[in-house]
Amino acid sequence: MHRGRARRVGRRSVVLLTAVVAVSACTPSGDGGTTRTADPAKPGVTAPRATPTPTSASTSNQDVARYAGLVVRYARQAGIDPRLLMAILYNESYKPHDPAIERAWQRIKPDAAFGIANMHRAAFDETKRGRGFADRNWEELPDDPALAIEAAAWYLHDLAAQLPATWPGHYSRDELLALGYNAGASSMAAFARGATPTGAARSYLDRLHANWAAAGRALGVGR
Repeated sequence: MHRGRARRVGRRSVVLLTAVVAVSACTPSGDGGTTRTADPAKPGVTAPRATPTPTSASTSNQDVARYAGLVVRYARQAGIDPRLLMAILYNESYKPHDPAIERAWQRIKPDAAFGIANMHRAAFDETKRGRGFADRNWEELPDDPALAIEAAAWYLHDLAAQLPATWPGHYSRDELLALGYNAGASSMAAFARGATPTGAARSYLDRLHANWAAAGRALGVGR
């Protein structure tokens, strides 16, 4: 191999390895259906609110605002709030969504999530049944943001179908769906019954609140 080319390849390998290591240091957030145990304490969370300080994701090259058109299209098709879907994409932008990096990380952690919505294989395969993307594969998610957004929208739709007609807690529908996206349907049901999210679920809800304003700006809607 030419010496100059070897140096360039070496630099690319270092960059890729650094990115993968950086991903491994991140705290996982939305897992597209990964269930965690709920703490059965009394909830005290209000509905999603705008905050004056956006998260770092809103100012980086991870900004998902460029997908606003896809978010609106698929959220409407699935009957969910576009702002919720956009806020979840902001929540999920904690790791670099580059196809090569995602696949490198998946080789290290085979159960890792794929795509800009960080969806696991089991959640994707269950969600796609009977849908217009039923013939698509989970492995395509890193390369196809539209597919990732469509699948996330319908996954939220399916979670909404599992919510009770009413619930005693102080959580809004969008909060419960976000918690379900992060912690799974069974934990979402526990939160609806009155459990308090702790740990990763609590952190996910806090980030949802922090990203609510950025999601609104991306979609051109008010507070």
